[in-house]
Amino acid sequence: MAMTTCMSGSLRKLVTLFLVITFIVKSCVFGNFVVEKSNIRVLSPMSLRSKHDSAIGNFGIPDYGGYLVGSVVYPDKGAYGCQPFDGDKPFTSKGSRLTFLLLDRGECYFALKAWNAQQAGAAAVLVADNIDEPLITMDYPEVSTDADGYLEKIGIPSAFIEKSFGESLKEALKNKEDVVIKLDWRESVPHPEQRVEYQLWDEQQRRMWWSAFILSSQCKSQCINHGRYCAPDPEQDFGVRDMRGKTWCSMKNKRYSKECAEDVLNSLDLPVEKIKKCMGDPEADAENEVLRTEQELQVGRGSRGDVSILPTLVINNVQYRGKLERTAVLKAICSGFKENSDPPVCSSSELETNECLERNGGCWQDKESNITACKDTFRGRVCECPVVNGFQYEGDGYASCIAIGPGRCEVNNGGCWSETRHGLSFSACSSSQLSGCQCPQGFRGDGHTCEDIDECKAHAACQCDGCSCKNKWGGYECKCKGNLIYIKEQDVCIERSGLKFGWFLTLVILGVVTGAGIAGYILYKYRLRLKSSMDSEIMAIMSQYMPLDNNQNNEASTGARPRRHGTTV
Repeated sequence: MAMTTCMSGSLRKLVTLFLVITFIVKSCVFGNFVVEKSNIRVLSPMSLRSKHDSAIGNFGIPDYGGYLVGSVVYPDKGAYGCQPFDGDKPFTSKGSRLTFLLLDRGECYFALKAWNAQQAGAAAVLVADNIDEPLITMDYPEVSTDADGYLEKIGIPSAFIEKSFGESLKEALKNKEDVVIKLDWRESVPHPEQRVEYQLWDEQQRRMWWSAFILSSQCKSQCINHGRYCAPDPEQDFGVRDMRGKTWCSMKNKRYSKECAEDVLNSLDLPVEKIKKCMGDPEADAENEVLRTEQELQVGRGSRGDVSILPTLVINNVQYRGKLERTAVLKAICSGFKENSDPPVCSSSELETNECLERNGGCWQDKESNITACKDTFRGRVCECPVVNGFQYEGDGYASCIAIGPGRCEVNNGGCWSETRHGLSFSACSSSQLSGCQCPQGFRGDGHTCEDIDECKAHAACQCDGCSCKNKWGGYECKCKGNLIYIKEQDVCIERSGLKFGWFLTLVILGVVTGAGIAGYILYKYRLRLKSSMDSEIMAIMSQYMPLDNNQNNEASTGARPRRHGTTV
């Protein structure tokens, strides 16, 4: 009997140990924590030009949807950044570029490095790993009285980079090279659609898991449903406080119990029975549907990892990193919209910089008509030929945009050449053509630039005998000698008498044609009237014979009637 009890106790310990090992291995192997990343592009020197991933720190304010360009600086002393730097903001940018401070991992909290870098005037901080390993997420200390004084004040972004990349940056800086990099968060949040999905996980959703320590006092005090759901608190100081700061239930004074929780609910006039029904029985050896559903949702799916850092924001299935500040969160949500589909609130000056204000964003622009192909978006800008007053412009948006369609000449002359001199105006835009530019008669060129043709020099006109040619802008003037008149269409000179005879002959022909027309009209009317008179006479003759035919028909029909019964002959 004693041997059986001993074996039973040993077996129980072995089972417990097996469950503990299984739990640890499962947590390590199947844990799905995803490091959220930004990218870094080295712009100079040329020997280092490349693109690298970096891990976004979970403090400060990352510039979601945007980017920063700056020069990298590595401090001569205090490379860990654990102590405030000497001087008044020694790393403040002195030129047009921002300053990014490169620091080494180790010796203190990541958040403290970022705070000291910000105090020294840096616009961003890069932390280089000290071992060769995949990227990790720099988190803030959960328990630190010192961090409470600076954690919420960190406003610069931070990035964790691999050891090899950090070493190459340090080597270039050691050789006195100007290292310029671009920190880019524009692709940190997926933006496939014209809508954004987001979830907020707060502190009340602390992760719970099945506990293997079913025989421990910790499991009994911090778990429910026979160890299935736990809220670990190693410091044993978990408690419930009201708005006045009074502690109602605390593990330290051993009052963190069901009875204490019910006292709190009753003091707040909350329906205890309804809450119990919703929660279920915490002592039952069974699953809790509410907590099980929360566990399933907390496990990572697709590109999203497990929600293990709380509180956190999930946008388009990617976890937000950084301080949960109003403007920063709104920027991150705006970065999740498809390019050029973000709502107007995302284009406010508080959230983004209008890139069309600087050199028109590198897009096409017609300064005279104040028309531009640059359209500002949250993530940057796009160059698209615009629609102005109902007229569509077509082109690449960068080098050219040309108006097309009916009425295009009304908008900046359709982008074609036009000029006015001495009261004369000429244009290469034709309203009869939907697109394109063509120099008018008397000019030559591609339609965007046109120059006058000297018809006299080119011997293109006024070549008749006795003609004198004088070039004019957009045409020419041709004069004949003596009493001759120039006919432009035939490029000839004729006598004025010949011209008069021609006009007389024209009038005679016109008169003959007019007389013939009038005579034809009179003949037509006469024939029409004669036909009408003949039709009337024929109708009158026919009407005289029609009654006789009717009487004969009536008599024939009467004679053909059958005799009635009872009549005699």
